[in-house]
Formats: sequence, structure tokens, C-alpha cells
Amino acid sequence: MIDQPRTILDRIGNSSLLPLRHIVPANGARILLKLENENPTGSMKDRMALAMIEAAEADGRLKPGGSVVEYTGGSTGVSLSLVCAVKGYPLDIVTSDAFSHEKLDHMRLLGATLHIVKSDSGRMTEKLTKDMIEQARIIAEAKGSFWTDQMKNRDQLAAYHRMADEIWSQTQGRIDGFVQSVGTAASLRGIAEGLRHHLDTIKIVAVEPAESAVLSGGPSGAHRIDGIGAGYVVPLWQESVANGIERVSTEDAMTMAFRLAREEGLFAGTSTGANVVAALRLAERLGPDATIVTVMCDTGMKYLKTFGARLEANAHS
Repeated sequence: MIDQPRTILDRIGNSSLLPLRHIVPANGARILLKLENENPTGSMKDRMALAMIEAAEADGRLKPGGSVVEYTGGSTGVSLSLVCAVKGYPLDIVTSDAFSHEKLDHMRLLGATLHIVKSDSGRMTEKLTKDMIEQARIIAEAKGSFWTDQMKNRDQLAAYHRMADEIWSQTQGRIDGFVQSVGTAASLRGIAEGLRHHLDTIKIVAVEPAESAVLSGGPSGAHRIDGIGAGYVVPLWQESVANGIERVSTEDAMTMAFRLAREEGLFAGTSTGANVVAALRLAERLGPDATIVTVMCDTGMKYLKTFGARLEANAHS
């Protein structure tokens, strides 16, 4: 008899790996997409949210009857909202009007209390990130809440080590490169560590917004790719993890997200678009026999209003 899940949290992980069929490199290399939209909230962040909460429960940082606080651009907040709803922890989320309204609504629907920090005209900047972090610190101190503090939290790495094992098993060890965009840097670092545990010659490529390419030595700037590009070098980033860094513009990421929907039937967000742009570049460098894995970080359903506005603008132009 197949084991049935006890709660929705048991459905986190074990997502599918799918080859792109139409958006492919000219040289014939394979690009495989890890479909993290299959997680309960439609995002890979379900993995790290559960790992952070369970680790804190295990060592007593989060006790029965306790509460949780976090700053987030949305997906981490939605995932924490799900985990806290199931486990019964009150959750305060510090976020901003710069991020997808669908994500903000999703958090509220799952029971989180939102604290909105105003942005500079809806743009993601270094100042916005740091303002959100400071407000989360103040709330945690005032309420005595457990602060997951995703930018520094190493407990999430274990979730991504498990994701790497899934990728290794699904590819049967035939993988030449892995590409992932950098927000907290935990997913890139954790998956890279996990894959290199199996094979240390895998090429690892980090992706960041071209408008705020701080990891590759550029100036901090504003961009509109949700969930990545904090505007400064984040604490979990390790330069030695990546063999290279690809800069992808908001425009290119958005264009690729639309192409994925229309040409592959894969409705994803802009960070996924950025991943695929960078994966195509890596595939061309590695040659026709290469297999590249990248991540469909979340579902495009989280960005309907943003994407709808672009469709409207395109129609008028």
C-alpha cells in the first residue's frame, strides 16, 4: 500500500525533471528543467521554509506556542506562511509593495500578518532589502519571535542537498552543468555542494540581474526580477561555489518567461526566465553532448498582474 501524506507538507520535494523541447541550444545540448512549481505553494522555497522551521523546532529555538518572523520578497514568505499555518505558529512577514501582489495576497490568505515597507517606485534595491531586514529584527526583538533570517540561515542548505540528490538520481549521473539564480544564494550553494559530492567536475553557473550585477563586480542597481539580486553580496554567497556568473537583464528574463509559456507550455516567473537564458549560454560553451540542469523556481501564477500589464502594453504598442 502506498504511504499517504499526513499533511500537505509531506508533498514538498521530489519534483519532476523535464527536457526543453523547443527552446534549445543551436548545438544540440540538452537543457533539463527542475519543476519546482509542483511544490504545494508552487515554489522551490517550500523546501527551505520547512527545513528552517524543523531545524529550529529540533534544537529548541522555536518552542510550542512560539511565533515566527521573516523579511521576504514573497516566495519565502508564502512558503513560511504555509508551514506555519500547518504547524500553528503565528507569523509576521516584512515585505514590500515592490513585490508581486499575488504573493502578498497568498501570504495573507494563509494567515500571515504583513508589514509593508515602501519601495522606490516598485523597484528592488539594496536599501529596500536592508530596510526590510531591519524591520524584521525589530519585530523579532519586540515579540520574542524566532527570526528565520533567510539571508544568514544555514539550516536551509540541507533542503537543497536533498534537491541535488534528486537531480543526480533523475539524470542517472549524466549532468555537465547546473545553473541557478541567486537570491539568498542558499539554493545555488546547497545544490552545488550536493552535486559536487557526487561529481566535482560539474560546471556551476550563478545568475544575477544585469542591472544589479554585484556578484560579478558591478554596481548595485534597481531591477524587477522577483526573488533574486539583493543589491549587495549576500552572506551565504561563496565565490568558490560558481565556475562563472551570468548577467541577465530584466527584459531578457521576462521575454524568456513568455517564450517558455508559449513554446513549452511552462508558465514560470522571471527568475526562471533568467535561468533558462543563462543555461542556453552555458550549453553553447559546453558543446553538443552536454546536459545542463536548471530550475523552474516557481509558477507564473504568482505574477499574473505583472504579466497581464505587459500583455496590455504589448497590445497597445
